[in-house]
Amino acid sequence: MKRKRIMIIGPTNCGKTTLANALNDYRGPLRKAQDIIYGKNTIDVPGSYIENTWMYKHIIAAAQDASHVLMLIDQSRCVNVYSPGFAKAFRCPVVGVITKVDLMAENEEFCFKQLKQIGIVEPYYKISVPSRIGIDALKEYLFFKKK
Repeated sequence: MKRKRIMIIGPTNCGKTTLANALNDYRGPLRKAQDIIYGKNTIDVPGSYIENTWMYKHIIAAAQDASHVLMLIDQSRCVNVYSPGFAKAFRCPVVGVITKVDLMAENEEFCFKQLKQIGIVEPYYKISVPSRIGIDALKEYLFFKKK
């Protein structure tokens, strides 16, 4: 049986690779790519896959190897790239993650509304990788929660 990983999806520059590196305990240079990257614990999906609806089928297919799907929304730049109800396309748990919470606090409520529209139920995780805000709580949920 294949080992399940955590899939991370979101728009370009929302912090997907930075979060993947944190979840993989990788401290090296940032590695950007145009294709899906399978890490130690993660599946890092490029932003272009979610920004182009014709690529959704590739995301859904790759999610078969996922224990969880993290859908990221960047609080500093609230662009709405997800189709309404998109979270319902996945068979594994879908977790809403608001990134860069140390920036533009006035956008928080808009981010919550987006996550609800996508079809993700609370709790939502609010994180900032550089500031280490919320990372431990997210790791606890993903890696240590009783299944």
